[in-house]
Amino acid sequence: MTSPSRAAAVAALLLVGAVACSDNSEDEKPTSAAADDTTGGSAAARIEAVNKTMRTTAFSAVGTSTVYDGALQSMTWNPQQGLRIEVSGTIGGNMYCRDGVTYISSSLFAESLKQQGQVITVPAGLDDVYVTTKSGQGCDAYFALSPTGSYAPSDDTTVNGTPARAVKVSASASATDTYYVSAKGPAYLLKLKSTRDGRTSSTTYVDFGKKKTITLPGADKTMTMDAFRARTGS
Repeated sequence: MTSPSRAAAVAALLLVGAVACSDNSEDEKPTSAAADDTTGGSAAARIEAVNKTMRTTAFSAVGTSTVYDGALQSMTWNPQQGLRIEVSGTIGGNMYCRDGVTYISSSLFAESLKQQGQVITVPAGLDDVYVTTKSGQGCDAYFALSPTGSYAPSDDTTVNGTPARAVKVSASASATDTYYVSAKGPAYLLKLKSTRDGRTSSTTYVDFGKKKTITLPGADKTMTMDAFRARTGS
């Protein structure tokens, strides 16, 4: 059986997407990693460069999902303030991450558990609460490329006019991710296409270096995993 914390992570790790910057965004100068042109070398070297750039550069993303049918998911990353994922459509909810702590709205958390075969009922008094879990890893884990990826030249393409190299990761015959990374510097992740048991999704990443403000839920709106499970009887 999948643990509640793992189910919460799965909800975010399988997301897809790209969104335009807001009016109050401010430009951020690319980091030295973003400025490097690491077009040559192995796929592992390119993956490392892309992960370093994405970890230190603000960006936005939006797209469909292999987890929630008919849902739209948007992501905002601010290296200083953390990560936000918003789910809308057939279901709604938000997830935040900062300093290795994940905050997932109770409705989205319940739906995540349902997708993993565990059904819980959220009491009315907890419908606006965020459940917190410690992942033990950085928030960039939600968008980082796997170091096991390899180039797939036949899938190379352009994303919004930018030449992109395809990096493919296959966990199984029914679970495949194809990452499209910039063929030239800066080393950005431009797009992600995923397949999970016949479901497909597509995410595009944009607005690199344009910061948005991310505000975590207040302490009065958060609850630890143990406390939430006690209240819901799960």
